[in-house]
Amino acid sequence: MASTSEIRNGMCIDFNNDIFQVIEFQHVKPGKGAAFVRTKLRSLTTGRVLDNTFPAGHKVDDVRVERRKFQFLYSDESGYHFMDNESFEQLALDEKLINNPKLLKEGTEVDVLFHATKDIPLTLEMPQYMVLEVTYTEPGVKGDTATNTLKPATVETGAEIKVPLFVNAGDKIKVDTATSAYMERVKQ
Repeated sequence: MASTSEIRNGMCIDFNNDIFQVIEFQHVKPGKGAAFVRTKLRSLTTGRVLDNTFPAGHKVDDVRVERRKFQFLYSDESGYHFMDNESFEQLALDEKLINNPKLLKEGTEVDVLFHATKDIPLTLEMPQYMVLEVTYTEPGVKGDTATNTLKPATVETGAEIKVPLFVNAGDKIKVDTATSAYMERVKQ
């Protein structure tokens, strides 16, 4: 059992007969009334995000998780396949356990969170940024840079990302894996 004062980002809790991960939290002490903790929780089984408010001092059931390093191998109709870097065992995960699976590139190292007592995979955490090569995009129109316009681009993994007009096919770009947003162009 943990108190609301121990809530932090990434913490896993057992709530409403499901396992949730804390995405955001904020301790609030209004001028009048009791303090509370406002949270944004993501279900590790369904991926659903919900907002919940806990009163200050409320007890929550924290779930002990283990973080293990895996390497992405390939994907097929049975799921996404990963290899444990230490034991070389392979693991197949369902697409719903992965946030933005289209950004996974072969050989990428990821963290898989396992329920410590049941030894079942809960979710997959990708690196914060991925460097991907643009395989196709329309050429930008010269002089059309007065506004902050974006155009669609397809990257090497097959995902489609909105990029600025100056990005061309063959460029390497840095992509935020949480939002699938373009961050910057990477020097080659």
